[in-house]
Amino acid sequence: MKEAKFYRKTDSNNLKCTLCPHECSIKNGQYGLCKVRKNIEGKLYSLNYAKISALAMDPVEKKPLYHYYPGSNILSVGTYGCNFKCSFCQNWQISQNKPPLKDIRPEELVEIAKNRNSIGIAYTYSEPSVWYEFVYETAKLARKRNLKNVLITNGFINKKALVDLLPYIDAVNVDLKAFNDEFYHEQAVGQLQPVLDNIKYIYDKIHLEVTTLLIPGLNDDNKELNKLFKWLADCNPDIPLHLSRYFPNYKLEIEKTSLEKMYEAYNLAKKYLNYVYLGNVVSSDKSDTKCPYCGTTVIKRTAYKIENKLKGKNCPNCGKEIAGVFKT
Repeated sequence: MKEAKFYRKTDSNNLKCTLCPHECSIKNGQYGLCKVRKNIEGKLYSLNYAKISALAMDPVEKKPLYHYYPGSNILSVGTYGCNFKCSFCQNWQISQNKPPLKDIRPEELVEIAKNRNSIGIAYTYSEPSVWYEFVYETAKLARKRNLKNVLITNGFINKKALVDLLPYIDAVNVDLKAFNDEFYHEQAVGQLQPVLDNIKYIYDKIHLEVTTLLIPGLNDDNKELNKLFKWLADCNPDIPLHLSRYFPNYKLEIEKTSLEKMYEAYNLAKKYLNYVYLGNVVSSDKSDTKCPYCGTTVIKRTAYKIENKLKGKNCPNCGKEIAGVFKT
């Protein structure tokens, strides 16, 4: 347990958490919506500090990050709790419940990453922003040990908290769940605009990739997707976009996304963005990185195995630079 960084007193022992845009008003003895921040006698505490629900070495492509040290492995770690309540959550066992936990301090986690020859630490599986104090302290220590810090996040965090954390983060994948606020309210108990604002803030500061899960009838309308792709391209057409195929999970039992829809969305996105990928689609070359200038396949992916044909950061055919962070 650790005192939270972002809150203020309102009256008596009542508090307002200011970590994310929910800004929960929390009475003494009660929790925020994330279920991991509690008012204890007029102070707000992070209950999941140093509480680990999952720990594994993963290919960085699994995050997914396709343009950030491809072919590398990264120590991936998660806790429990989330500031969204997505009906389709893929990790609901740890985001919406309290699973078995193990205590690992920041300095211990950094040492594990060094001992396993990881390129760094990915804060993932559950929403890392509700684990803010632990992520912040661990990321600072990891940076001193020349480790990379990666966030896999829903992007729903207040600006002050993001600004304070970002200097210690090297790469982010933001889950942009839809391009309509109704979806965020009804399916995630969240808001769209803060996520868009944070993507705009992040994209020109550190490496950014974006993931959108396509759910039939909820966020896959072509007009909406067209707006999403154009908006992202207006930020930077080199931002890699991962379009992931939905399968029924947690509370949502809608039929899985058709392959036809996935390819249709892919082709639409390619009109605006230079790097588009399909996730949860087997036997597809749509996970390969192709040079946007000459069409040459520069990174071939088979599951999480890659064949990197880049010459440094450049296409071996036309010599143009491919956007991202690559081994030299």
